[in-house]
Amino acid sequence: MKDQPLPSWAADFGAASWGQLFLKFVLGHAAVTIPIPATAKLSHLDDNMAAGLGPVLDEAASAKLVALLEG
Repeated sequence: MKDQPLPSWAADFGAASWGQLFLKFVLGHAAVTIPIPATAKLSHLDDNMAAGLGPVLDEAASAKLVALLEG
């Protein structure tokens, strides 16, 4: 997704990167109880932590993300 633009609606959830958007998807999924993102890079740690701020993706936004990735 590196070269793909972030969808405009990602800002509604406070996501400023694909990593944050994907983590918000995981955090909002009903089957997930403890997400454990791993990284050895400080910049990725900062990005991961920022995903915990603001709302997680709701069902409608999750469906949009899945459709975008399938399309």
